[in-house]
Amino acid sequence: MRCVVTGAAGFIGSHLCEELLRQGHEVVGIDAFIPYYDPAIKERNLTPARSHAAFRFHALDLRHDPLDEALRDAEVIFHLAAMAGLVKSWTDFDGYASCNIQATERLLSATRRACPTLTRFLYISTSSVYGRFGSGDETLPTRPISPYGVTKLAGEHLCHAHCDAYGLPLVILRYFSVYGPRQRPDMGYFRFIQWALKREPITVYGDGQQVRGNTYVSDCVEATIRAVQAQIGEVYNIGGGETASVWDILRRLEQFAGYSLPIRQEAARPGDQRYTFADTTKLRRHLNWEARTSLEQGLLAQWQWQQRELRDSGASS
Repeated sequence: MRCVVTGAAGFIGSHLCEELLRQGHEVVGIDAFIPYYDPAIKERNLTPARSHAAFRFHALDLRHDPLDEALRDAEVIFHLAAMAGLVKSWTDFDGYASCNIQATERLLSATRRACPTLTRFLYISTSSVYGRFGSGDETLPTRPISPYGVTKLAGEHLCHAHCDAYGLPLVILRYFSVYGPRQRPDMGYFRFIQWALKREPITVYGDGQQVRGNTYVSDCVEATIRAVQAQIGEVYNIGGGETASVWDILRRLEQFAGYSLPIRQEAARPGDQRYTFADTTKLRRHLNWEARTSLEQGLLAQWQWQQRELRDSGASS
């Protein structure tokens, strides 16, 4: 199977590329290295895939670079590339609109020209499309409360339009709070662990009672690949089976650290979701998928990875 992965150098995209290669597929990776965070981190993410003979990489910006050659004859496209994160979307709407809406439209248009044998186009969306309380199945109303969520929902609508007008073989996946090794440095669990390893005060926004359903990255990747077999037009929640509040996570990290973590609280952030938990009944029923990694196992794996990264960088821990 010839696969194209956009956002291939990112947290989830790099893991997805490696698993596809492990399963014997040909993979074409696309990433723009937009400096949302240090591009050197993305370069390191790509290192394992680059060593594989069946991997080719294109440094392309979906918003304005020619795409047809990189997409040529793709059988499956995994569209992960996006500007992510809630907070920055309030101050850089143009960036989010261009990366999440304009880029998606250009990719869809190029796909029509370059991919006559395409069997699936998987658009990676987010629980943020549901809004403040993202708990339920895929019929939950979409009411995003951040510009990020708005742009991702707009991307879903663009994909549906191309599915209706041109027969795009679309499947939409809504990810819920993915964590694990290579997590983006702006994400909550990465920041908590980094502060804990450096013995620096941990910032908690709001009352700390925000609850997330947590999805370990390898479980997320497995569900994403299984969705290639889903029926065209389906929408699936991708989420693990355990919820935890901010305080729950910090108590677990204290056990790993072996000392009480210094905490400072700040005002709640606009657009922050209050409660998310994915009902994955349809995913289990259609694709026989089940999350395998417990929150305890996954957090420990991320802790150990960040510990090694700090040690290798020469930083104190």
